[in-house]
Amino acid sequence: MTDIALRAVHLTKRYGRLTALDDLNLDVIRGEVFGFLGPNGAGKSTTIRLLLGLARPSSGHAEVFGVAAADVTRAHRLLAYVPADVALWPHMTGAEILHLQARTGPGTDLAYRDELVDRFELDPSKPARTYSTGNRQKVALIAAFATRAPLLVLDEPTSGLDPLMEREFRTAVRSARDRGQTVFLSSHQLAEVEAVCDRVAILRAGHLADVATMSGLRALHRSEVTVSYTGPAPALAVVPGVEAITETGEGQLRFTLTGPPAPALRSLAAAGVTALAVREPSLEEVFLDYYGTENGR
Repeated sequence: MTDIALRAVHLTKRYGRLTALDDLNLDVIRGEVFGFLGPNGAGKSTTIRLLLGLARPSSGHAEVFGVAAADVTRAHRLLAYVPADVALWPHMTGAEILHLQARTGPGTDLAYRDELVDRFELDPSKPARTYSTGNRQKVALIAAFATRAPLLVLDEPTSGLDPLMEREFRTAVRSARDRGQTVFLSSHQLAEVEAVCDRVAILRAGHLADVATMSGLRALHRSEVTVSYTGPAPALAVVPGVEAITETGEGQLRFTLTGPPAPALRSLAAAGVTALAVREPSLEEVFLDYYGTENGR
């Protein structure tokens, strides 16, 4: 089996004059947890439908472990999918639905499924019509995490879960990765992506803005540095990557740093630094660099 779990090659989707997705090139590596971020309308759901073969691209193509996504029968034997809005058979119980999905899917770890039912606090004896949005979501997540499918595609999977169940979700994602499964997680919850993902892609208005590891993505953006010193004031204004220098007191200053820290540290060497603190940007701050109004985007 190929090491590329999901591949998009020049994937484009147009609806009349509207371009929902424009020339997307993307590889998701087998065994990683891959985050897919973007606000409503960025093209995330369109991308997922194309990757799953549920919509026909205007141009380009997608693959699931080397199988054309358009070959839905073959491709879907390799994946489990949890949509953003889960619909269940209303007159079947949760247990019956889980049993049906286990019979029709690529195989299920039944012992692990029972463990997940307990951990997600689902009552499987109730008919689906009585389930809340969160409980419907739990049924779909339990079925997906218990499957032996090598790829899990999760579209806004925790939208109906409370904070305790979100914690169980994160544990289940890590367990899936430990078992060698690939997880493609589309979300707008930044803390969730930051907690579980190995790499993340940011989609903006149908265009891929960036793909990087979590640490690599932060490195592309500003860290905040606070310095206390007893010597001469460091000449930071001419240092590449240093911006927004502010004196916060006598012998104290704060600045932002983009890129490698070595040039700034050399400038600080003669200042008699007594304290230095570096705060990395959160994923939310990185996200706002793409979408915030303060930078004109």
